[in-house]
Amino acid sequence: MSTVPFPHEPQPIYVSEELLADLINRLKSTKWPLDSSNDDWFYGVNRNYLEGLVDYWINCFDWRKAEKAINSYEHYNVQVEGVPVHFMRKPGKGPNPIPIILSHGWPWTFWHWSKVIDPLADPAAFGGDPAEAFDVIVPSLPGFGFSSPLLHHPDMNFWKMADLWHTLMMEILGYSKYAAAGCDVGALVTGQLGHKYPDELYAIHIGSAQKLNMFNGDRAWDFAKGRPLPDNLPESIRTRTLELDRRFASHLAVHTLDPGTLAYGLSDSPVGMLAWILERWVKWSDNKGNIENVFSKDDLLTHATIFWITGTIESSMRVYANNNRYPWTPDHDRWPVVEAPTGITFVGYENPPGIQTNNRVQHFLESDRAPWYNHVNITAHEQGGHFIPWEIPEEWVQDLRQTFRGHR
Repeated sequence: MSTVPFPHEPQPIYVSEELLADLINRLKSTKWPLDSSNDDWFYGVNRNYLEGLVDYWINCFDWRKAEKAINSYEHYNVQVEGVPVHFMRKPGKGPNPIPIILSHGWPWTFWHWSKVIDPLADPAAFGGDPAEAFDVIVPSLPGFGFSSPLLHHPDMNFWKMADLWHTLMMEILGYSKYAAAGCDVGALVTGQLGHKYPDELYAIHIGSAQKLNMFNGDRAWDFAKGRPLPDNLPESIRTRTLELDRRFASHLAVHTLDPGTLAYGLSDSPVGMLAWILERWVKWSDNKGNIENVFSKDDLLTHATIFWITGTIESSMRVYANNNRYPWTPDHDRWPVVEAPTGITFVGYENPPGIQTNNRVQHFLESDRAPWYNHVNITAHEQGGHFIPWEIPEEWVQDLRQTFRGHR
């Protein structure tokens, strides 16, 4: 790691009163749909819940309180090859912290990492070994949150983000070697780092392990890739397959095929924007039927406010279309494709059809995805959904530390 002082001055987050007042005015002037006969959320987000959440946004939510919590960490804004990049930092506390960059997903913000930053940076304060400390770097993905606007880079996708992260860590921040971790889109960014720059990485840790070419092809928007369900499929597997398909189908289709069209509505209406991302938080988290088991109202609205006041709903959604429009191509033909030592965390809420948590690891090892990764540590947890470091932070930290033992 670099031994030079950190080369930048912190710039705390601050949102102007004008932006906050405009948000409240827009919330108050919402034109609501009828949403009749939707108590079961069959047609999408339920109006009664959303209207109550919006009322809370107007009358109870305190952005300044959230902003203060966010600013308990260091924040920086830099230009990386002409791309605006915001990142949050927590210096490591231990005999030899190594740098790690954490990449979030969609509809995440950098703040979804907030529950794991302190244990990673200062393990001794949480009963861990100070020798396992990290210097934690948490950027907003380009086109997300405060890494905006992408005025001159409308083609941003996950593998281009990986190049930016490498430049950020090696050239701008001056590290000679670093670690990386990520989930969702951030897992692809992290996987690409492990593919293209394995010699500069200690190791990587990801939530799930998709092939890096998963968005290539004519049906990247289709969860089932056009494959019909066999007639003789056991009913439990058919039900689970349809459940997973419904969970992701509209999201993948719209974000890959025409995110810009949707963005006109979501960029004009904070309620419309909240509804679209709330649907994902509800359907993708292991919340046992109540989203507030995972995200409190204040949590939901902190993330939503970041999306709104930065105006990044369009550029964040476009990443999916760009992953397909500008396909991933390998930088080498060696196997495994991702040569960096790789740790993987699986969660029960995303178990494939017919697979239980106790055989999830074996199922992966027998799949055609396993040969892509130089996997050194794979774990599966019964609890937890798509937002792993937020939903099961202690387990995520434990898994990540295990991955890097022997790779520091």
